[in-house]
Amino acid sequence: MIELADVEAARDRVRETARRTPLEYSNTFSSMTGAEVHLKLENFQRTGSFKIRGATNRIATLPEEGRAAGVVTASAGNHAQGVALAATRTGVDSTIVMPENAPISKVKATESYGGNVVLHGADYNEAAEEAHRIEHEEGRTYVHAFDDPMVMAGQGTLGLEIAEELPELDTVVVAIGGGGLISGVATAVKGLNPEARVVGVQAEGASSVATSLEKGAVHELDSVDTIADGIATRSVGEQTFEVIRERVDEVVTVSDRDIAMAVTHLLERSKTLVEGAGAVPLAAILEEKFDYEEGEVIVPGLCGGNIDLNTLTTVIMRGLVRTGRYLKIRTVLKDRPGALEELLEILADHRANIYGIRHDRTSRELSMNAAEVELDLETRGPDHVETLITALEEAGYEVDRLSGPPSD
Repeated sequence: MIELADVEAARDRVRETARRTPLEYSNTFSSMTGAEVHLKLENFQRTGSFKIRGATNRIATLPEEGRAAGVVTASAGNHAQGVALAATRTGVDSTIVMPENAPISKVKATESYGGNVVLHGADYNEAAEEAHRIEHEEGRTYVHAFDDPMVMAGQGTLGLEIAEELPELDTVVVAIGGGGLISGVATAVKGLNPEARVVGVQAEGASSVATSLEKGAVHELDSVDTIADGIATRSVGEQTFEVIRERVDEVVTVSDRDIAMAVTHLLERSKTLVEGAGAVPLAAILEEKFDYEEGEVIVPGLCGGNIDLNTLTTVIMRGLVRTGRYLKIRTVLKDRPGALEELLEILADHRANIYGIRHDRTSRELSMNAAEVELDLETRGPDHVETLITALEEAGYEVDRLSGPPSD
């Protein structure tokens, strides 16, 4: 099991490659939660993720024959970029196996850092099987994304920065995929501040840790499903699990809706772009997935910013829906001149902006003199949505909500 000294040694190795990222107090999230929230902006890291720390430390400790043979790894994207850049900067050849559905932005970025990308498999685990085949066939060194002491120690340098810059830290909140980051951070933070609490967070669609802790052994999921692709692994590592079991105080989960909301809040309120995995710790704080006290000093680690633009569009839309800023409804009109205009007048009177209208007379469920209308509306929040729905119903319209914030 890694110790504080391993993380401190790693800092010297990664210093020239990995940046020391900002730790900023957030008035917005402190006001929203009552805690004293400081954001660890690791999304500003080189390659856009913490993964460069562990990859650099691992490659720096390779023996000469290992460097000559080259390295291979498997990754959903962020570790891929970290290994590619770390290898290129030290003159080591790298092959990166990524899942076939990896975001194109991460594939292109990995190639731009000098990695030879191979797309294989439906998820990280299948990509890892192919990477191990290449390892044995070509004699390369496999750089594990998380289950490696040198990788864990490198990731832990993030925890050193937090604990040294904020000695009054009460709680650090860290995303868990394979467990490399939280293992390193927990080792560093607990080593410098034994009273500090470490909370791990997983996406509900990739939540292997809770079951593993219950069983007392690593449990592998059959599949994963989450917008937080950076932590979409079917299980934690054997070595990382032991560190989590000993040094992490609590593990909680958040939904994709929670993650989307946190991404949206960070964009709108903090002008900060993160990927799904990067928003997971803040989502756990905002949704009160663990107990914390008024004024407690909490640091969510925003571990990455490499979000695919198509995914970002979906995430923003989900955030707008949940906050009552976007509403989709369906209703039925009499199929006569002026009927649509009467409906639109109500919307205009209540200052709803229309994104789109779909008008259908052909549905078999409608009478011959009726037409179905779907409307996409820009709204100003849950109260505005409720006022608008009430006005339509009072005017005699039966309204089906197709999307929007939950009704009371």
